[in-house]
Amino acid sequence: MNRIKRAKAQDRVITVIFYCIAVFFFVLLAAFAGYVIIKGFAGAKLSMFGFTRRGAIGNQLFNTIYLVFLSLLITVPIGTFAGIYLAKYAKGGLITKFIRICIETLSSLPSIVVGLFGYLIFLVIIGLDKSLMAGALSVSIITLPLITTTTEDAIKGLPKGYFEAGMGLGSTRWQAIFHILLPACLPRIMTGVILAAGRGFGEAAVLLYTTGSGTNIRWGNWNLASSTCPLNPFRSAETLSLQIWDLQVKTVRIFTLSLPCFLSTAITAAARFGVHIWFAFTTTSPVSGSVMVAAM
Repeated sequence: MNRIKRAKAQDRVITVIFYCIAVFFFVLLAAFAGYVIIKGFAGAKLSMFGFTRRGAIGNQLFNTIYLVFLSLLITVPIGTFAGIYLAKYAKGGLITKFIRICIETLSSLPSIVVGLFGYLIFLVIIGLDKSLMAGALSVSIITLPLITTTTEDAIKGLPKGYFEAGMGLGSTRWQAIFHILLPACLPRIMTGVILAAGRGFGEAAVLLYTTGSGTNIRWGNWNLASSTCPLNPFRSAETLSLQIWDLQVKTVRIFTLSLPCFLSTAITAAARFGVHIWFAFTTTSPVSGSVMVAAM
């Protein structure tokens, strides 16, 4: 009995400790988020969301949303069909294992590697210019494994009775998948799509080599062949994450350039101040004067 009471007491203590840790990190996260949101809204102005070329982020925000939309147009069909194949058609073997290894490898690649790969394939080999389409294709490499694995897990997570009931009613395999399984697991698939969109929305390293910098949009021009048309997917475009990265690099560059100047100025001033102090001490000190006379 004593052991049971001791175990229950230890369990309560450990539970309280874990709850305290969880509450601490939750409060810390809420404080950070609240600080960022409050400071952001306090410093935000409506003019920041305009579509002018300078002093606003409207064009960059549109480029980001448009790029994510293009990447999802590529990723969602391919990833969904790939997940269906792995869940219902693929058989255990070397080919299936190789496909799964490739998917896991793609999901673990660093963003900068994908950006260099997209630059090599889409710009150097295929010959595309830096554009939204090249950036969308590069982002699709990152988001494709996420949608594929989410679709596969969503289909495998359904009860077997769903598929068996559809087959028992005389439907084909594809009809049972399309009309029964996909509507049932649509919320989980949409979760993967939202996660993929968020991943593409925040990417900067991938787009650094593929989309270009600077945005020249004329909202009155709707000719898709024009380089200033907002809906032209083959125009150069700067996304919101690239603009933030560019501002950070410029700030670091200014600090890096100003720091040596400041240090050299401080060292020169300190040296001059030390020389003046030494000269004043040697010329006015009686001890130093008597020493100099004795030496002579």
